[in-house]
Amino acid sequence: MTSVQKILEARRVIVKVGSSSVSGEKAHQIPQLVDLLVQLKTRGIEVALVSSGAISTGVPFMQLEERPDDLATQQAAAAVGQNVLVNRYQRALSEHNEIAGQVLLTAQDIENPTSRDNARRALERLLELGVIPIINENDTVATHEIRFGDNDRLAALVSRMLEADALILLSDIDALYTAPPTEIGAERIASVPYGDTLEGVKIGDAQSGWGTGGAVTKVSAARLATEKGATVLLTEVSLLAGVLEGADAGTWFEAADAIV
Repeated sequence: MTSVQKILEARRVIVKVGSSSVSGEKAHQIPQLVDLLVQLKTRGIEVALVSSGAISTGVPFMQLEERPDDLATQQAAAAVGQNVLVNRYQRALSEHNEIAGQVLLTAQDIENPTSRDNARRALERLLELGVIPIINENDTVATHEIRFGDNDRLAALVSRMLEADALILLSDIDALYTAPPTEIGAERIASVPYGDTLEGVKIGDAQSGWGTGGAVTKVSAARLATEKGATVLLTEVSLLAGVLEGADAGTWFEAADAIV
C-alpha cells in the first residue's frame, strides 16, 4: 500500500495546520482546507483538525501592531482569536452542512491519565457523531512552563491518543529539505524511512520560514506519531489536494510496521 493509500483508506486522520497558513493574509485558505477535510470525511474517514492561529487571528482585532510578548496579552489575544477562528471554520463547514466541535487542551490534560481519558472519550464521541473536532492549545490558561511548546507536538500526541492511522502536518513550507529551503542547494526529502536519524540534514528552526514551530518540531512530531503506527505527511495547504491525488510533493514519514 502506498503512503497516499494509507491516508485515503485510513479509519482516522489527524490534520494539523499552522498559524501562518490560516491567519493574516492566508486566512482565505480556510475554505480550501475545509473542502479537503470534508472530502476525506465523505470517504468514511474520521477527521480531526488541530489548528493554530488563535493569537495571530486575535491580534488585529485588538488593534495591536504586533504579536504581544507578555503572557497576559497573549492570553487575551488568544481568547479573541479563538472565537473568530472557529467561526471562520464553521462558516466554511456550513457550506457542506458539517459541524465543528471546539476542543481546547493543555499539556496537563494530556499528561494526567484521568484528563487524557476524558479528552479521548469526548473526541471519540464527537467523531462517532460525525462532528469535526477543531483542537487547539488552551492558551488562556496555559503558562510558559506548562505549554506544549507548539501544536505540532499537540497534534502528534492527539494522533497517539486517538490511535490515528495518519497525521498530516500543514505548514507554510511545502516539505522537509536537506537544509533550510532558503539555502542554495537545499533539496526536498520525499520520504523518511521509519527510524531514519536524518544524519547530515540541516533542520531549520522557527526563524527559517517554518512558522512558530519550525522544522525541528515537525520532525519531532512525525517521530512521535510514526512510532505509534501513523503515516505522516508534511506539506502545504495549497499542495495537499494534489498530493492526495498522487502528485510528487511534500515529505512522507513512514510509520513503524506495527503499533508499539
